[in-house]
Amino acid sequence: MLIAVALSACSVDAHADALDGVLEVRSAYVSVEGGVFLLHARIEYPVNPAIRDALHDGVTLSVDLDTRIERERRFWFNADVQELTLRRELDYHAVSDRYLVRDVRSGTQKSFATLEEALADLGAVDGWPVMVEPQLTAGNYRISVRAGVRRGRLPVSLRALMFWTDDWHRVSEWYTWSLPG
Repeated sequence: MLIAVALSACSVDAHADALDGVLEVRSAYVSVEGGVFLLHARIEYPVNPAIRDALHDGVTLSVDLDTRIERERRFWFNADVQELTLRRELDYHAVSDRYLVRDVRSGTQKSFATLEEALADLGAVDGWPVMVEPQLTAGNYRISVRAGVRRGRLPVSLRALMFWTDDWHRVSEWYTWSLPG
């Protein structure tokens, strides 16, 4: 029994550095269609054998894209206009040998043959509505975007061993630019 716990602890340590690698918003911009501001972004997520192993062991990864829109002020702090988070999950389905990407809010799901294809899909955000024109008044606005990855659901066998650890959480730097006025 003691050996099984020790081996499980080693397995947990092996997964502790799973989120090492590049986590970066490579590019982002906003287009306006019919008075709706649509976000387009490209994000690079870490990919390594530890992530693949964790997914195969039943760990779910939660992938977030945080968006913050602020009105710039000259002599005071910027005013928050809008804060949104696009939440998606990445799973591995052992029976079909496929990686699944699920939008948490809508429940829509896509299936991919490789982890790289699934991460590429997660990293391509096209036309996500973040704001409508009536929310803006005169002034200058800034939009910031950052990506985050964290451990989501765990299989029952790992819950007792990993409930206290927060090694499975990373966020990128903010990618910020001015909205066209």
